[in-house]
Amino acid sequence: MSKVVTLKEAQIFQQGNKVLSDVNFEIEESEFVYLIGKTGSGKSSLLKTIYGELKLKEGNGSVDSLDLTTIKSKEIPYLRRKIGIVFQDFQLLMDRSVIQNLYFVLKATGWKKKEEIHNRAMHCLKLVGIEEQAQKMPHELSGGEQQRVSIGRALLNKPRLILADEPTGNLDPETSEEIMNLLIAIAKEEKTAILMATHDMHIVNKFPSRIVTVRDGLVINND
Repeated sequence: MSKVVTLKEAQIFQQGNKVLSDVNFEIEESEFVYLIGKTGSGKSSLLKTIYGELKLKEGNGSVDSLDLTTIKSKEIPYLRRKIGIVFQDFQLLMDRSVIQNLYFVLKATGWKKKEEIHNRAMHCLKLVGIEEQAQKMPHELSGGEQQRVSIGRALLNKPRLILADEPTGNLDPETSEEIMNLLIAIAKEEKTAILMATHDMHIVNKFPSRIVTVRDGLVINND
């Protein structure tokens, strides 16, 4: 199995303050990992470091062979093509249809040919079981359907890693379980590593997987 994320002796800072110390953390291809911890514990800082929003100034880190300590600002878009992000509040563009939401991301990440853009967008909507809603506006969809679109959007550039930040936070329990089954299937079928930040211990217990806890400025691997 190839390593998708590696952090070694990483010190993570936010606005000049050290938030996390001595982070040693790896995720392999196809692996599903929960990231748990109280609000303000540093979960978001860890995600932002992996995503390249926070510079890794001390220690070592890489995402799919891109070095987080030496990465230049012009290389950040390349890093982000390797990472799909799923948000709690979906963050869809409400002024355009479902498929146009996906077109927008593909064009923004360098896709040029209309036919290829359309085919990739439809393929990702099929992966998440929402292709029949392609022409609908986001407000016409349920929360669960909107989150499926969000996951489809995250898959557009065949990412090596999906960062899911509280993806079930705004969903009812039944819909949350549907979304979890979808994410777990994607990890397996697309060979995509998934790091999911969550407070929902019901979900963690129902869908057991590796847990990483952020507590007291440390990242604890609960292997």
